[in-house]
Amino acid sequence: MKLVILESPYAGDIEGNVTYARTCLRDSLNRGEAPIASHLLYTQPGVLCDELASERQWGIAAGLAWRKVADGAVFYVDRGWSAGMLAAEEHYRLTEFPFEIRTLMEAV
Repeated sequence: MKLVILESPYAGDIEGNVTYARTCLRDSLNRGEAPIASHLLYTQPGVLCDELASERQWGIAAGLAWRKVADGAVFYVDRGWSAGMLAAEEHYRLTEFPFEIRTLMEAV
């Protein structure tokens, strides 16, 4: 299985974005990948508070640390690009970390 970092929107319509991210996780699994969606994991109640800048940065750093073991990243963009996704894409480009841009419509 290919290890991938899953990138999708979180802030804003959190409920809708969480539902979307779960669907993206399933799509990634269906493709034979083992995805990590740190924005879903670290924002669970009692873990980190996305509204606190220091905790948000902590979560971002923890998510990016997965690059050490991941084969690449996948961006799911049906719901647009968040500021965090744009920052991750720029980081991946600068470090030449492989990534792919997807929509769920491709899977239908």
